[in-house]
Amino acid sequence: MKTITPKIRFIIMIKQDINRGICKIDCSGRAIIILFIIFIGVFKRDFNFKLTNMKKAIAVVILPMLILCFSGLSSCKSRKSEKSGQKQFELDQVDSLETEIEKNVYPLPTSADVIKRLTELEVGYILGISNPVENAKKYFTSASKAINLGGYGADLSYATLYNIQQEVINYLDVIQSLANDLSMSKIYDVQLYDRIKENFDNKDELVKILTEAFENTYAYLSENEQQTYALLVVGGAWVEGMYLTTHVSEAAYQNVEFSKVLIEQKESFDLFLDITSPYMEDPNIKEFIDKLAPIKKAYEGLSTSLTMQNILDISKAVAEVRSQIM
Repeated sequence: MKTITPKIRFIIMIKQDINRGICKIDCSGRAIIILFIIFIGVFKRDFNFKLTNMKKAIAVVILPMLILCFSGLSSCKSRKSEKSGQKQFELDQVDSLETEIEKNVYPLPTSADVIKRLTELEVGYILGISNPVENAKKYFTSASKAINLGGYGADLSYATLYNIQQEVINYLDVIQSLANDLSMSKIYDVQLYDRIKENFDNKDELVKILTEAFENTYAYLSENEQQTYALLVVGGAWVEGMYLTTHVSEAAYQNVEFSKVLIEQKESFDLFLDITSPYMEDPNIKEFIDKLAPIKKAYEGLSTSLTMQNILDISKAVAEVRSQIM
């Protein structure tokens, strides 16, 4: 089930207004409020925008909304004469706008968010569980590089949030190499390491820094018509994040909060299947989704609670999938 973020909530409100025969956007100020809330919804992680983020804000959010707002001014003058055909056209415009906004926003909780939960549960770091950096040499296609860029991003989060400094350096290096191949070298540069190093004792700030990097990666690929690779990055990060989450000491499995984490990840998994469904004609997406079948089966029918056997089944399924993609 998709989270109702502020931007989605206001999109829904616009649709409801249109259905009631009110103008597209209330001329008394709602348009400005919507712009502000959507702006926060897209960039809520960090208000210290880089120039590229500001350009994205203008191109992806502010400009389309201003266009919609000004087009709405004329409709306010003729509410009573609005016809059903015009109403449907307006709804289609809003749907199109929602799609454009969502396309550029990292769609799931990042691996940094998930791994932070592990540290809060006081689950210890396991040396050697992450994907070895040497494996990067075997990823030849752009699709496999995108998947493992996401996977190594999860490994970077793992090392960072457990303050394993040499591993942080190793994973930043391999991520930068893969990012270079996908024309994204500026995201994972020495400045990112410096920011991480300066904040090793502040987990909330580390999550913020890592999440910003993931979001910039996703946005870059999406904006450059590489939505397939953007989704593969997300998928790779999700699988590796789940592998790190589930392959801990079995003592952690007894923790009720641990079970909650896996249930939350089921929601993320279902959402990932949902957002990739329009791209199933792409062979790279279809191949990746087909490989997720064991996880889909393990999660089937589960809702609010997990038995020990459920947890073991999920863990086994994640390991099976991970072995095929990394």
